[in-house]
Amino acid sequence: MQQRFGNELLVDFAMRYGSPSIESVLQSQLQRGVTKLLVLPLYPQYSCTTSGSTFDAIAADFSQRRSLPELRFLNNYYNHPAFILTLATRIKRHWQQFGRADKLIFSYHGEPKRYVDNGDPYWAQCEETTRLVAQVLALEESQFMTAYQSRFGREEWLRPYLDETLKSFPGEGVKSVQIICPGFAVDCLETLDEIALENRDHFLQAGGDRYEYIPCLNSDEEHIEALATIISEQISGWAGTDTTP
Repeated sequence: MQQRFGNELLVDFAMRYGSPSIESVLQSQLQRGVTKLLVLPLYPQYSCTTSGSTFDAIAADFSQRRSLPELRFLNNYYNHPAFILTLATRIKRHWQQFGRADKLIFSYHGEPKRYVDNGDPYWAQCEETTRLVAQVLALEESQFMTAYQSRFGREEWLRPYLDETLKSFPGEGVKSVQIICPGFAVDCLETLDEIALENRDHFLQAGGDRYEYIPCLNSDEEHIEALATIISEQISGWAGTDTTP
């Protein structure tokens, strides 16, 4: 992304739970004279547990400072045309190489249902991402579905659960599936282990024949361009070269 913007922007990254921390990166940027700050959480769909938590961390850091930069915070991009088109393109390329499966599954990280009941827009945004991508791909309702992964604890989470769905599919005649995770900007332990491996075992052991994980957008050129478009829209009219996303 830094190569994409060159001297127009100073691009940096921080980890919500890891290193480099949000606090250390903010300190570094402010020491370098940044006066305009754009924060882009790499969570396409907003959740209080992800984008909301990121904003909380930044607010906590700012509460300890006396001089603050001008701040813009992008809390979602789940329905941005550039993001939707990039997802659709990734799926089309997978089809060109491997063909289609009986079912395309859009799998998102789950969260307790009570969060949505209390006003979290996450579920609605996930469902809309699925709908928009399916629309671009001209899919019929029987050809795709949305599911939710990674639940824990005893309370009810967003349904349908991915693991239960995969275990039931072979008995319903669905023998091949392809899964993509549009809630993740890049692949990680969760997508590569839980989705690509663990859930593959669930499906094949239940009698499925073919299971394919479609990788996240990662650092592909189309993804960089999509994010660059989103960033450019956010900083439009924000003059100066001391802006950092």
